[in-house]
Amino acid sequence: MIKLQKKAIKVKDLIIGGGAQISVQTMTNTLTEDLDSTIQQIARLEDCGADIIRVSIPNHNSVKVLAEIVKLTKVPIVADIHYDYRLAIASIEAGAHKIRINPSNIKSPQGIKTLARMAGDSNIPIRIGFNQGAFINKLSPDALISTMLDQIKIIEDSGCSSLVLAVKCSDIATTIASYRKLYELTNYPLHIGLTEAGAGESAIIKSSMAIGTLLMEGIGDTIRVSLAGDPAREVYVGRRILQCAGIDKSFVEVIACPTCARTSLPVEKIAIELENKTKHIRKQIKIAVMGCSVNGIGEAGNADFGVCGGLNQSIIFKNGKRIKTINNQQIIAELLNILKEYTDG
Repeated sequence: MIKLQKKAIKVKDLIIGGGAQISVQTMTNTLTEDLDSTIQQIARLEDCGADIIRVSIPNHNSVKVLAEIVKLTKVPIVADIHYDYRLAIASIEAGAHKIRINPSNIKSPQGIKTLARMAGDSNIPIRIGFNQGAFINKLSPDALISTMLDQIKIIEDSGCSSLVLAVKCSDIATTIASYRKLYELTNYPLHIGLTEAGAGESAIIKSSMAIGTLLMEGIGDTIRVSLAGDPAREVYVGRRILQCAGIDKSFVEVIACPTCARTSLPVEKIAIELENKTKHIRKQIKIAVMGCSVNGIGEAGNADFGVCGGLNQSIIFKNGKRIKTINNQQIIAELLNILKEYTDG
């Protein structure tokens, strides 16, 4: 598939599309009217690596708090609107940097036009987010895209051409098929993800399959991993998807052999500890933890450095060459020392 560069959309100081870096989004799950809790959660999510944060605006009291949230935070804030277009208009007035609507549950066509006109006049982008589950009759990919194209025309004709598009489904195959069609038919940046993924390991795997497939095809300009629970986990998984897809290369990658009867080291324990102690580093480095001579320097020759396990002593190697032999109790400390040389250099 030929990579199509999508239109660049500005959300506060962040660019979505236009060849910009793919951004990671999440959504607060605090009560928006609880200003202190919402501000604290936004700060934590930003520290975790969230580029854009969405907040629910279910009523006019939330709009009043939104005005304070925007003043007290640095990250772009998106107002999430359902049912009442007037809340979207009020959110623009309150300073929201972007509006998310699902037109399928806004029953006022004229209201959507009024919102689009105001968003265009205010230079505030709109994300049109269709979720398949919002329709009583579950739509096929073709029907979803047809509905999206109709809505795009209405909003464009009303004066807003700063759009981000999403057609999320809870089914992996339908999500991928829908986004492929949308990618080919529009020039707007795409917000990709799998909606209602669930909780726990299966939700992470399903989201990774859907998002990862699209990203590897060059589809997607911003992502959200929709998981039940702590939104910080969404940010972490989203970042890891970008890293594993080779899109974000600025991280420490720890590779390890799969272990077998020849393994002389607690490979899993060492690898996990190294990952935990290096996840704050934003530099492209690869560390290898190999359990025996078979899975040794040869198989990990593309790593910057690593360890090749022995029964009591192990070999530390760097750039494919053996540099020293150490006692197994020293492995983690030695690898972290070498890492410090890399990061300080």
